[in-house]
This record gives sequence, C-alpha cells and structure tokens, in this order.
Amino acid sequence: MKVSGLHSLDLLPGEARRLQGELASRVVEGPPLDLARVRYVAGADVSTQGDMGYATVVVLSFPGLSIVEVRGYEAPLAFPYVPGLLAFREIPPVVGALREIQSEVDAVIFDAHGLAHPRGLGLASHLGLSLDVPAIGCAKSRLVGEHGEPGPEKGDAADLVYREKVVGRVVRTRARVSPVYVSVGNRIDLTSAVDLVLRCCTRYRLPETTRQAHNAANRLRRGEDPGTLLG
Repeated sequence: MKVSGLHSLDLLPGEARRLQGELASRVVEGPPLDLARVRYVAGADVSTQGDMGYATVVVLSFPGLSIVEVRGYEAPLAFPYVPGLLAFREIPPVVGALREIQSEVDAVIFDAHGLAHPRGLGLASHLGLSLDVPAIGCAKSRLVGEHGEPGPEKGDAADLVYREKVVGRVVRTRARVSPVYVSVGNRIDLTSAVDLVLRCCTRYRLPETTRQAHNAANRLRRGEDPGTLLG
C-alpha cells in the first residue's frame, strides 16, 4: 500500500502540536463510500512493549470478512508518551506494516481516533492524509466530547459533540455491550464510516478488522508469526 507525504517525526511536543493543527485543516470529510464497490477492507493496530511498537495490518474480504493478508512491522517508539500525541509514537511501525500490504485495499479502519481528537487529528486522520483510500477511526474509548447514551441494540448510535461540532458517533456494535467511538479519518463521511464499521462487526464488540489486527499484533509482540492462528 502506498503511503506518501509523511513529515519528519523528529519533533518536540510543542512542534508536534502545532503540526497537528496545520494538518487537521487538510482532512476531508466525504464523499460517501459506496459499500457495494468495496472488495477489501484493512484494519491496523499497534501493540507496545517497553520502547518497541509492534504494528499489524490485516486485510479482509468484504463483505465476507475472510482474511486475505496479514503484515507486521516492528519499530522503536522514539517519540515520548504524551497524551494527544500518541500518533507520533505509533506512526513508524504502522507505516511499516501498511507499506508491506500488497492487496488493493478500499478502506482502512484504525484502532484509533480520527477527528474525535483534541486537535482534530488522531492517528486515523494523521495517516489518512498520506493514504489514497478512505480512513476511519474506530476507538474503544472516548478521547474528547460529550454524548448521550445510544440505544441498547446493535446499530443504535449517538452523536459525539466537541466544541459544538459533531466529531464522531458513539455506536453500539453488539446489543447491550459498550459502544465504540467512530470518527472520520479522511476521505469519507461519518455515515459511511459508521456503516462500514457495523458491516465489519460479527458477534464481537470490535469490528473484525480491529479484532484480527489486535490479535496479530499481540502475536508479533510475542515473537510469533502474526499471520498464524487466524480466526
């Protein structure tokens, strides 16, 4: 997969925050994604241990959600741990894994936030600017904003509002379990992002993109082949 236009990561935290503000203005919300034309969807996740990051990208067929390709990459976490700047730590391993992907992916779902970030640039938006396919953030916990409680059934959702703007949607992916936080990464609208995440969910809370990438990243961290024990 092509990843282009990346900036230097050799930045101080203050410089990184300023860069986030500049890059956030380049994020494109839309157009809608025609799910009927989606053939392959990827999921990206990172597992960390000490000062190392272990990233994996898993490609699934769509709508069947069978595993097509798994790639892993490990790299040092050179940037310090600073809340709101975690993308700068995780970009090197994630980019390494993305660049190994050979499949023609139609969208990427990151285990991260997109616009639902203090400066509007979570990892899904940060890297989404460097991809030529739509990027979506699907996080397990809230970083910013307020929201009502979504209904109890799968597909129920509530807007996530930050500074009087809808920056994401709180989505119930399984009946009566905790929701996930979906936001635009880049080049997709929020409704399409939510629809794709829901279509990637089976009997688990997390979409299969995230679940499979998370399991693979843990295998990579343990020194195992991230592509083994699939399913």
